[in-house]
Amino acid sequence: MSLFNIFDVAGSGMSAQNVRLNTTASNIANANSVSSSAGDTYRARQPVFAAQLDEFSAQQQAASGVKIEGIVESDKPLVREFSPNHPLADEDGYIYKPNVNVVEEMANMISASRSYQANVEVADAAKTLAKQTLKLGQ
Repeated sequence: MSLFNIFDVAGSGMSAQNVRLNTTASNIANANSVSSSAGDTYRARQPVFAAQLDEFSAQQQAASGVKIEGIVESDKPLVREFSPNHPLADEDGYIYKPNVNVVEEMANMISASRSYQANVEVADAAKTLAKQTLKLGQ
């Protein structure tokens, strides 16, 4: 495995965690939104990741990066609240709130941030190793 493949793997990890952080930020930003129908209500979203095994298996290398399969909406039930005086209440007096759990999202944000930081450390270590290798020729 080439030393430079490490940068590709760490870069794909950083990119994946960036998507995770953006998705979490979107969930937190919409946590307190209100709608008059279940169909229009924001639903929590989560990214789906997969290892890039096919590409690296063909080259018979041990390293594999991360690819983003997509972003899926949560199927947890929405919060239905009786609030007949709310301007967005439906004909039965209910408003709908997203199925976002802010505590879970904050934990997810911390985890994504730490994973991003770990990938930065891997890239930094690889850079240091490459510099040390270049010094051998002096």
